[in-house]
Amino acid sequence: MHEEILPGFSFPIGATVRSGGVNFCIYAKYATAMELLLFDEPTAPKPARVIQLDPKIHRTFYYWHVFVGGIGSGQVYAYRAHGPFIPEEGMRFDGSKVLLDPYTRAVVNWENYDREAAIYPGDNCAHALRGVVFASSIYNWEADVPRHLQSTTYDWESDLPIRTPYAKTIIYEMHVGGFTRDPSSGVSADKRGTYAGLVEKIPYLKELGVTAVELLPVHQFDDQDVKPGLTNYWGYSTIAFFAPHAQYSSRRDPLGPVIEFRDMVKALHQAGIEVILDVVFNHTAEGDHTGPTLSFKGLANRAYYILELDQIHYSNYSGCGNTLKANHHVVGRMILDSLRYWVAEMHVDGFRFDLASVLSRSQTGHPLEDPPILWMIEADPVLVNAKIIAEAWDAAGLYQVGSFPVADRFAEWNGPFRDDVRRFVKGDTGMVKTLAARIMGSPDIYPQLDREPNRSINFVTCHDGFTMNDLVSYNEKHNEANNENSRDGGNDNHSWNCGVEGATQDTAIESLRLRQIKNFYTILLFSQGTPMLLMGDEVRRTQQGNNNAYCQDSEISWFNWHSVEKQPDLLRFVKDLIWFTQGLELFQHEKILTVTYASQEPHIVWHGVRLGQPDWGEHSHSLAFTLRHPKAEEQLHIILNAYWEPLTFELPPLGHGEVWCRIVDTARSSPDDVCRPEAAPAVHQGYYSVGPRSSVVLMVR
Repeated sequence: MHEEILPGFSFPIGATVRSGGVNFCIYAKYATAMELLLFDEPTAPKPARVIQLDPKIHRTFYYWHVFVGGIGSGQVYAYRAHGPFIPEEGMRFDGSKVLLDPYTRAVVNWENYDREAAIYPGDNCAHALRGVVFASSIYNWEADVPRHLQSTTYDWESDLPIRTPYAKTIIYEMHVGGFTRDPSSGVSADKRGTYAGLVEKIPYLKELGVTAVELLPVHQFDDQDVKPGLTNYWGYSTIAFFAPHAQYSSRRDPLGPVIEFRDMVKALHQAGIEVILDVVFNHTAEGDHTGPTLSFKGLANRAYYILELDQIHYSNYSGCGNTLKANHHVVGRMILDSLRYWVAEMHVDGFRFDLASVLSRSQTGHPLEDPPILWMIEADPVLVNAKIIAEAWDAAGLYQVGSFPVADRFAEWNGPFRDDVRRFVKGDTGMVKTLAARIMGSPDIYPQLDREPNRSINFVTCHDGFTMNDLVSYNEKHNEANNENSRDGGNDNHSWNCGVEGATQDTAIESLRLRQIKNFYTILLFSQGTPMLLMGDEVRRTQQGNNNAYCQDSEISWFNWHSVEKQPDLLRFVKDLIWFTQGLELFQHEKILTVTYASQEPHIVWHGVRLGQPDWGEHSHSLAFTLRHPKAEEQLHIILNAYWEPLTFELPPLGHGEVWCRIVDTARSSPDDVCRPEAAPAVHQGYYSVGPRSSVVLMVR
């Protein structure tokens, strides 16, 4: 087919299917020459055609562009950018390196990819990553494109965003690969660890009761960005912000990952489950000054990255070698374009921003009061219904939990909730008053009167750190498998092994560990805020004490589905707690509860072992509280005893014909540890004896 070469257009950025061919556009301000490489096959060692872009014809301002006729969706392509290599001026052009388009929708040639070939001198074409042209409906150019050049029209089957409010949301943080990669998943070998494999397990998620999955990074990442012999498993090493990770696809065709990801989103939506992406706009896979030249570094190094004063070295606010210059106009546009694409084209429901405080740094790395990129996200009409969640800190000490810019729009991971709940359940002193604040939605951290308490994302565990099982099984991290002599990973885990380090056959210790896990879940699900659960915690998934399994694509990290059969009692406990709390208006309230004894509005009253007398003292280890929603006729009394001996608590008096019923008692064995309201036994005394290190939930019937 004849390939007509025309000047092309500077918009849209990326590769866009138009009538008769494809328009290519890329930003490279200081490049002196640009080559577009077209490949007949994804793995071809050399391009079938190299198109030299004439700066007088194919360049407008800082953008290089060309229209190539006779090609369409599925075309494999890449670039070479020529220009000065002057690191002390922030420029690192290297015409011997093949570069990935930052806007590509799919990435191929992983079969031959070699990260080191992009580091050392010489031509790396055979081992370089390439992009794939994908016909996007955002710009609607396909209307007059010949059908044989169009992408297959995707049938979304009237799929629409679910728009579950935070107040009705239960988040399940999970890893696409690790969820079904273990053979115990029962998923066919070709679909293990894929988007399609996850689809097969949707019934499990639905039965568990979660309303949203928060996927660890699925933007295409470099799994070779790690020490030799290991794999970058978590995926916090992005190389293409518009492309779904190809290795999570069971399909091998160039655009297969795009289609399969859409299939997964559509299937999750049909089950009433939202999709939230963990996005990494704080750094890329290109590392520091010794790292590879894969894309951004070879196109516009000093535009994409925050550099040190010497311009040679990279500012490292991410802890991963480099830092994206998010508030540069070009980078900010790319971030916003990426977010829009995933919402409009891939139908995702929201984003969790990894190390989001990096996005509040200026082009020189200083914190900004009004960061442009955050306000762009805040005001963007495409993103208006998306959940936007910030990890409000970075790796260089900028900690903004409770003070994150654009607080009206962003929910936040509540790190203090994690730490304070762990410390209380563990038995640390001086935690009762702090725990009370966490239970109320952390008004001490989020003092804004109009802030919805459910914008606090509450969690006890997440991908980073111990699993729930390991939190009660290890005093120390055991990261030997990471080959860093256990220097990696956090040291302040607030964990307690209950008497023995690691796995044990001691039934008393095992019983205590299970009770502690149930205590964690009780506090998490009966607190104001949006709860987030970690994949596999509901069946005691263990990482064998590894609290930084970012490089463990192995049984250390995978979900072992045999645990579902081995831990039916805990699984039932978690399911019933989710079902119970999701059915109450008390946990869908969108304002901070008032602290009062007499109110027709939803409110909370604090107690100790005696009614109305909470013990806020340094050596107190227990707390009770009554939750009331008069209009919904809901009343709960919750008792938390982190003391190592039993305590007897007075119960609030009730009206005529009313009785307290036991919903939860973590000191009891299954199935008496949790009861449905209709089957919950009545408590006829005016007091309740609470076992050591246990939690009780009573409900008025």
